[in-house]
Amino acid sequence: MSIAKVKEYLRDYGRDCDVQEFPVSSATVELAAKALSVEPARIAKTLSFHGDETNGCILIVTAGDMKIDNAKFKKQFGFKARMLGAEEVAMLTGHEVGGVCPFANPEHVTTYLDISMQRFPSVFPAAGSASSAIELTCEELFKYSQAKEWIDVCKAKDVQAI
Repeated sequence: MSIAKVKEYLRDYGRDCDVQEFPVSSATVELAAKALSVEPARIAKTLSFHGDETNGCILIVTAGDMKIDNAKFKKQFGFKARMLGAEEVAMLTGHEVGGVCPFANPEHVTTYLDISMQRFPSVFPAAGSASSAIELTCEELFKYSQAKEWIDVCKAKDVQAI
């Protein structure tokens, strides 16, 4: 069970007791935002992509209201973005669809954090199941996820004139 693995992993940081579990699904940004009573943008969604020849899987954690910009992805990584299929997710990440998170992943998984989350004092990534989350500052998320680096691979948000 993935949530147990994530709690065990977070125990090393003294944060295993901060994992929230819900009686309802939090498998999508909208469901997680509703379960947590926060705006969807503060949900830290973890997207899983095929890596290059040497890296089996890339996880990119973004703000919940963002989408990957294919041109930025290709510029960052040198190859086209290809998301994992549903059947590949558990095999390559160790987490089921809806509970993919940047914690307790196999060694062949490299995690990156998108700068889109840095506008919030805290964000809510999943914690290994489709009905869990943990609130973390961006600094904590970087540390606990053992992210390789902060990157900018999301589409720019439309700015509304005030």
